[in-house]
Amino acid sequence: MLTALKRTTAKLPPLSPGTLRRDVLASIVVFLVAVPLCVGVAVASGVPAELGLLTGIVGGLVVGCLPGSSFQVSGPAAGLTVLVHEAVQQFGLASLGAIVLAAGVLQLALGALRCGRWFRAISVAVVQGMLAGIGLILILGQVYAMADTDQPGSGLAKITGLPSLAAGIASRPEAFTAFAVGVGTLGLLVLWQRMPEKVRLVPGPLAAIAVATLVTWVFALPIGKVEVHGLLASIQPPGLGELGGLAQLSVIGTVLAFTLIASAESLFSAAAVDRMADGARTDYDKELMAQGAGNTVCGLLGALPMTAVIVRSAANVQAGARTKASRVLHGGWLLVFAALLPAALGVVPLAALAAVLVHAGAKLVPVRQLSQLWREHRGEAVILGVTAGAIVFTNMFEGVLLGLLLAVVKAAWETSHVQVGVPELTGGRTVVALSGNATFLRLPKILDALEALPRDKPVELDLTELRHLDHACRTALDGWTTQHNGAAAPSPVHRPAAVTAGRSTTASSTASSTESTPTDGSTQRG
Repeated sequence: MLTALKRTTAKLPPLSPGTLRRDVLASIVVFLVAVPLCVGVAVASGVPAELGLLTGIVGGLVVGCLPGSSFQVSGPAAGLTVLVHEAVQQFGLASLGAIVLAAGVLQLALGALRCGRWFRAISVAVVQGMLAGIGLILILGQVYAMADTDQPGSGLAKITGLPSLAAGIASRPEAFTAFAVGVGTLGLLVLWQRMPEKVRLVPGPLAAIAVATLVTWVFALPIGKVEVHGLLASIQPPGLGELGGLAQLSVIGTVLAFTLIASAESLFSAAAVDRMADGARTDYDKELMAQGAGNTVCGLLGALPMTAVIVRSAANVQAGARTKASRVLHGGWLLVFAALLPAALGVVPLAALAAVLVHAGAKLVPVRQLSQLWREHRGEAVILGVTAGAIVFTNMFEGVLLGLLLAVVKAAWETSHVQVGVPELTGGRTVVALSGNATFLRLPKILDALEALPRDKPVELDLTELRHLDHACRTALDGWTTQHNGAAAPSPVHRPAAVTAGRSTTASSTASSTESTPTDGSTQRG
């Protein structure tokens, strides 16, 4: 009965007229949210604005039709802006399509090999640190764009260049005007959440861009605006030279970074959308293949890479979407806009788009959750902070690798807790009881506790409460027990039978928890 109930709730509603009406309305809301973000991400990435729209179109019309998640919406994401900008600066715009194509093919292979669920094993602290680092870089870079000023290349240069940026804003009227427009746009985005519910039916980014554009046009402000090239003119399929460049080690590293970050962000977004929406749950392997198909098409067109975007996905759910039709239709609206109204982009001030990206970057930094995380899980907070800092001061790939390494080290450290107890026993016997996980990481603590015991009495080791005993600890305990009991006199020599017994008991998973404590206070915690 329970199985049948689960299957019933997992089905999406049929595409009735009422369902279609709700999907159409939801698709319009998602379209209005997507337009400024697609354009803003493209401009911040250093590519033509049309390429951001093109990725959004592929995310709707291609990924939207494929199995995987039913409600999440794909397109260009702020989380990849920094990495795309670095790739364009290092390899050139012509190579971007080849890199995205390779990342898409790799995602397809990972999905076919059923590796989608393994992305869920990535430490949440690493993912949060990655997004926080991206957010910080995004904020630092777009502050320069708000003043119509070229941003430095590295994160450290962005930080050290802030005083000169402030001086430039104060001394150059054009920079001051652009920065004022950006600050006004940012202020409207912050205040928009406090507006009445009926007003907030219009997405905040769209309203902020519209107001900034109107003010710029009315007062004829001399600030930079989006350059329009045309949708077809912006398509640049990769050539044989760019595809041959994929053999370079630096390019391979960028492809792996694209794949890891895009896949992790998409699948974490899918998990979040599953918690928000009723209906079919996400098949992670199919979703990974859908994202791979989308990125493959984007690569062939020379467009930006895509991920599932939580902002657009949440808007889709909150707008009442019932089926996949809403995300497919939003891609159709983007195509109509890009084909029929491209000139509308040419009046949008760059400072306003930069402010939208600053606001999006701030949302990636978990400021409110960080203090609670520090109180409850200090190690996770350290991993988050180190990952974010490494991304800011080095680059995306090295920062994420460092975060993953710290997460592995932390997991190994926490799983190697061991307790050493020496209870008081009658008859002069000394029994050392070990419980928990005895690994080489805790071997110094264990041997220090054993060396502190009297040397003139034989010792028995009770390993029945150990959940795990690795080869290094087993060998060291065998050797220590033989040496100690062989030297102990005049008491009879005890063979290390407990060690032998411990081998059989610790091999099973029936041992008790490491929280069992000895009868006296002589416990040492590793």
